[in-house]
Amino acid sequence: MDDTEEMSLNVALQVSNFRMSLKGFEKLVEQTAAQKRDERAGLFIQKEDAIDYDKFYASVQELFGPEVKNQDVKCFYRKLCNNPDASIDWCEIFGYFSSEEDSLASQMDEENLIFLVSRKQRVVISGSRRRDVIKCIVKIPQLDLLLTATQKGSITVFNSQMKVQTSTNVTDTSWITGCDYLSQLKRIVATTERTIIVWDYKAQGNSQENYFVIKPMDHCLLCVCVVSLPDHLCRDDIILGDDGGFVNRFTVNSDDFGLKQAKSKKKLQNQVLDSKNFKSVKRKLHNDWVMKVKYIPALNCFGSCSLDSVHSLVLESLKRLEDNLPVREFSIPRGANTFCYCLKANVIVTGGDDKVLRLWHPNISTKPVGKLVGHMFSITEIVTNEKDQHVISLSSAKVFRVWDIQTLSLLQVFHDSQGGPGDMQIYSMVYDANHGMLVTGSSVMDMYPLTRMIQDTKQIPHTHEREINVMLYNKHFHQVLTICSESIIKVWELETGLQIYQILDPHGLNVELTSAAINESGFLFATGAYNGTVKIWDFGSGQEMKVLPEGKDWKDEEHWLRRLIFLKSQEKHQYLVLALERNGTVKMIQGKEDDIYLMVIWELPDAVPFLQDGNRVVHLRMSSRGRNLALPFPDVELIVEKNFSPPTNNPAISIEVNCIDILQVEGYNLIAVGTLHGVIILWNFVTSTVREVYRPEDCFTVDPDLDPKRFRINDILFLFRTPECTRRSSQDSVCSSSHCDSSKGPQSSKGSKQSIHDSEVKGEHTDVVVGEQQPVDKKHPGVANLPEAQPPILVTAHEDGHLRLWTMEGRLLKNMLPFTKHSAISLTSLYTDSCTRILLAGNVEGHVILCSISSFLDPPHDDKKFKQLLSWRAHALEIIQVIYIEEKQVVLTASIDGSVRLWHALNGHYCGYLGQRRIFDLSQTSDFILPCDVSEYPIEIKEESKFTEKHQKYEYPLIFDRERWRNMSSMSLLFKRTPPKAFEVEQDFKFFKSLSSPKIRRRALEGFMTENREAGIVFGSLPIYRVPSPTSLRFLPLIGAEAQRDSLDGITGKKKGSHVQHEKTPRRRSLKKNFIPQINLASSFFPAMYK
Repeated sequence: MDDTEEMSLNVALQVSNFRMSLKGFEKLVEQTAAQKRDERAGLFIQKEDAIDYDKFYASVQELFGPEVKNQDVKCFYRKLCNNPDASIDWCEIFGYFSSEEDSLASQMDEENLIFLVSRKQRVVISGSRRRDVIKCIVKIPQLDLLLTATQKGSITVFNSQMKVQTSTNVTDTSWITGCDYLSQLKRIVATTERTIIVWDYKAQGNSQENYFVIKPMDHCLLCVCVVSLPDHLCRDDIILGDDGGFVNRFTVNSDDFGLKQAKSKKKLQNQVLDSKNFKSVKRKLHNDWVMKVKYIPALNCFGSCSLDSVHSLVLESLKRLEDNLPVREFSIPRGANTFCYCLKANVIVTGGDDKVLRLWHPNISTKPVGKLVGHMFSITEIVTNEKDQHVISLSSAKVFRVWDIQTLSLLQVFHDSQGGPGDMQIYSMVYDANHGMLVTGSSVMDMYPLTRMIQDTKQIPHTHEREINVMLYNKHFHQVLTICSESIIKVWELETGLQIYQILDPHGLNVELTSAAINESGFLFATGAYNGTVKIWDFGSGQEMKVLPEGKDWKDEEHWLRRLIFLKSQEKHQYLVLALERNGTVKMIQGKEDDIYLMVIWELPDAVPFLQDGNRVVHLRMSSRGRNLALPFPDVELIVEKNFSPPTNNPAISIEVNCIDILQVEGYNLIAVGTLHGVIILWNFVTSTVREVYRPEDCFTVDPDLDPKRFRINDILFLFRTPECTRRSSQDSVCSSSHCDSSKGPQSSKGSKQSIHDSEVKGEHTDVVVGEQQPVDKKHPGVANLPEAQPPILVTAHEDGHLRLWTMEGRLLKNMLPFTKHSAISLTSLYTDSCTRILLAGNVEGHVILCSISSFLDPPHDDKKFKQLLSWRAHALEIIQVIYIEEKQVVLTASIDGSVRLWHALNGHYCGYLGQRRIFDLSQTSDFILPCDVSEYPIEIKEESKFTEKHQKYEYPLIFDRERWRNMSSMSLLFKRTPPKAFEVEQDFKFFKSLSSPKIRRRALEGFMTENREAGIVFGSLPIYRVPSPTSLRFLPLIGAEAQRDSLDGITGKKKGSHVQHEKTPRRRSLKKNFIPQINLASSFFPAMYK
């Protein structure tokens, strides 16, 4: 009765808590709905008090727990924002009416499994004996080697490419039971039933087959493990388990093998060592066979498991083997066949014949902390994947189960169905963390790769079937909108990569969409087509709201829409869209809430003809029809002199506008456009002027030999940092100054786990102090220490591959050619973050360029502070759009290859693509994966240190200095010394002390050969120079003769005076006249030449 009452009380308490949560949810909904009504009424709401989606989702999670799904909350929030007065049921927050069939189908897809069984690789041990099996597999992570030992004596070492590096065959009558790697002695230890074998796997030649045999042993050895202690030099401890329940500790030193091997170099027999000569201790810990022993460095103890039901698992320090003190024992029914330790979760997992996985805390031996049930046969092996917190268990029926150790849930079950009845048992299993692979050993070696390691090599990523025209990101709902040339609109969830909905033929059958835009609130998006039609849609439901129909007199593709931009409306219930047509026309489209149709209210006049004749500025005036309208960009007219006649343009030259960007902030109301012939035009509606910012030379001349697209501007962007962002950057810089001072040097952005913005503010404290001392903005007297906003900067992406930054007056601040594998690649897209700290660019060959501009925007715009950080190949074809998502620190790229891909902004590592069957994992990972159509690795641009010398240094080989040798030698002994034999150098000559660096020639010698393969890798790499007039080796002067001639010339020169001109001696001089003590070094340094 007590249990029943307690259960009923718990149920009542849960119901009461849920009702309180529902009341809190109702208050949240009322507060949000009231705020949305105030926004629609035009009332101002403080940014801190505004309930956006992130705050709403956090409140819902606080009320109902983290089990509430993000997608359901988004649908509920959109419905509440679109219609605050609508009736809302709390069941919708739990997705009561939503269908999850697609999500479940995607979850059960093969690519969402942990291991991709279909891509299993098999390695057959070559040269293995008949009916031989792999008894033990050991991974050596520090060397990236894999060690296998077969039952009948074959030990093989595999390299990282799974190629056989070395192998040996142990000629022993007993079978091998285990093996491991001696980290200090750099050798391999293996155990048979009665012996211990130590093999030097790095030996060469005949000695490769030699090994040391330590015997005899008291019991049959069943398992082995090496204790890796860094403080043990030239010594390793080996832990052995036998069939008597004993755990042995064996100590081996380098002297035990090195000296005996040195004495018997000529002998090819294996050395047999007596086990009594080694230091060893043992203790009986179990009453049955010891199945496995392991040393756990994190716990500083060893573990041994047995089939004993009472003493199933022992976990103790190595010192307990030397005494009889009690040990920590874990009792498991029917014993334990295997165990493993998970470091992050701090649990020990055991498995045995009772088919249950038990999770134990290392310090609690009375009761397991968890159980995993599911195996139908005895558990034989258990391994862990520390990075993903997975446990992989194997049963005797070759059934694998993958468990999540944090949630204790089953993730995957697969079966090795290959092999006959004799190949049923798998004797060993290990997880290779370096390559993300599960390796098993039976009669063959099978390797099961992780799905995330190879899921992108199967096929080319496809988000759409056709090339992508538009990609947009909704920062409020964290969703991505993509449009392809087949006019299919798709909306994706960024966190999971799952598709939410799609719209087919939104503008009619076979009408291609060419542009789109999302409004500031994120609830609406607009689309534009090649025929000039525009539609406004509800982002949450995908329903059509308003339309701009096609005109009757419009010609085909005459009003092709290239770009759409939502504008901030000054009136409520009004939608304003700025549209750029392919013919260069810029127009404003207006939509009212009570009218389903959109209408064009004005077009921007063409100012290019009036700016060609040296007139760089043209004034504007508001037109009569636009004075009554409250628009962000009013309808204007050009103020042109009466006697001005626009120049006649060459019809072959296109002056159409190719790109556009706007800036609507306090104090600035700008429109910037870039034309096909490279002209940058700035419309300033505050000063009522239109200015030609830049015009290339000879841009209006037609040259058939040159590319007509060479001056084209493909994208244009405003770089403006608000005062709030400037203050935030200053605070980040000040906060990071203490870390910068204590660090040894600048960190690499590739290896850093911090934010990409944190690495940009290091070393820039001088600019921060200047920014903080600026006066307070008069327009915001309530905000203290708010720095003044700097004027905006224009950045343009050009067809010639250059990035150029301009002031509003047209002064060029930076002309940069981004560094990629191939230079001068046309740039297609630009993007910057909200606080203008980084700049992203994409080009026609699929490269992404990431630059740091945080400190460059601060005056005086130092050229050296514009830094390129990364460059990587994202696609094999042209990139049409690149987007940086700040909260996730990922980069989205869309290409004409039909795919949208995600990349880590810190290092350019690949995350996946929209439309893949595997769910996204946006966490920072060390696994480096590339798509199948990309083979180039990311390039990190290192900053040059100011202390390094810019000039290149060359190291020359030393040459013989005769002057130095002559000063060090005795002239009296020089003439009395007998000539030495060939290749003989006397110590009195002090030859090596006379070597010096060669003198630098004014004219560089011409190198004609860079490498000589016949001479070898060392001498073949030495530089070989071509001398203008080489001296024949046959008449090479001897060292002694040259020294005597120099000395005699010096004596005669002193008699005549200080200025002496010697006559030119004949080139061929008899060597007999200079027969003095000498050394002929010609034969030593030059090969013999035969005629």
